[in-house]
Amino acid sequence: MIWDFFRYGISNLRKQKLRSWLTMMGIFIGMASVVSLVSLGQGLESSINEQFEAIGVDKLIIQPKGIFGAPTTEVTPLTKNDLKIIENTNGIIDGGGIIIKVAKIEYNDIIRYFTLVGFEADDELVGEIYNIDIEEGRELKKGEKGKVVLGHDFLRGNIFEKQLDLRDRVLVNDDDFKVAGFYETFGNKPDDQTIYLPYDVIEDLYDVDDEYSMLFAKVGAGLDVEVVAEKLRKNLRKSRGVEEDNEDFSIQTPKELLESFAVILNILQIFLVGIAAISLVVGGIGIMNTMYTSVLERTKEIGVMKSIGAKNSDILIIFLIESGILGLVGGGIGVFLGVGFSKLVEIIAAGAGFSVIKVGFPLPLIIGTLIFAFIVGSISGAVPAYKASKLKPVDALRYE
Repeated sequence: MIWDFFRYGISNLRKQKLRSWLTMMGIFIGMASVVSLVSLGQGLESSINEQFEAIGVDKLIIQPKGIFGAPTTEVTPLTKNDLKIIENTNGIIDGGGIIIKVAKIEYNDIIRYFTLVGFEADDELVGEIYNIDIEEGRELKKGEKGKVVLGHDFLRGNIFEKQLDLRDRVLVNDDDFKVAGFYETFGNKPDDQTIYLPYDVIEDLYDVDDEYSMLFAKVGAGLDVEVVAEKLRKNLRKSRGVEEDNEDFSIQTPKELLESFAVILNILQIFLVGIAAISLVVGGIGIMNTMYTSVLERTKEIGVMKSIGAKNSDILIIFLIESGILGLVGGGIGVFLGVGFSKLVEIIAAGAGFSVIKVGFPLPLIIGTLIFAFIVGSISGAVPAYKASKLKPVDALRYE
């Protein structure tokens, strides 16, 4: 019986092709927005998880509180003594650090400004954190002067119009350096346009001493990262002479970082899906309008069905199924468009150097979207369907 209702509903909608397509537009635009936004969010979350897995869940990141470069924010830098405290904390088996500055780089008479990162050439922990290999050339050697390693975009991009090659010379803050190598792509523009120099070279360039922008710690295997992080907080508070809740530094565990990203992504997805829901409301109103028109046009037909034994519930189900099919087909088209749009965004982002932006299409998302579309359609057609089911056979047959 129910399949007969479905066949009957499909047959009626096929008779009104143009109206059905116009009605479904609001639904498939809304569903396309939902699918594309959620799939991009899911893909980005998976990509972030992959990055953290590559770094490892046994790392701690220590930063000074404040915002680098903000003129109104005082930042107390981390020091070599802090690194020593980290390395001597029970449960930590390795420590390392980097210094971050903004540098002027000149080549081919063109000047650009990019992030400059300095670290000890033999710092294995920093190598694990960055987790990137040389594409061409070689890494910097310990104590090496006059050499620089550049991000991927300096090799493959169009930063200076003329492409840089190995052994080319560039000016960094007006000091002459020879290019020793280029890193593989990180998957995002800021890292792919970063300049890398030895830590002591940056100290000389900027006339700084005993300063780190960020420190890292590696926790021993089998130990609770959160417990070790708390021990480190106590040791750093004592060493830096600060009280609890008034620290001039912060320690982030992989769990805390992932939770922070998850919260941001969830808020973003909720906001964007909320905007997309407006299209669904418009689509639902369109379905309701179409079903009201259909009830008026088929009043005599309803009267005939009732006169030969159709129950109110049968009429109700027929119109609910019709409106549900409108929603389902609109949802199907929306899924197809959403998948295509999100893949297009991924391709464009990869071409622009942001390969970290990926999409994910979990099966529950696709199935859930189609079910939701059918439900939206059915709910939108509920009032017209109820009105149709309550028509009296005699009045329906007399309707002109």
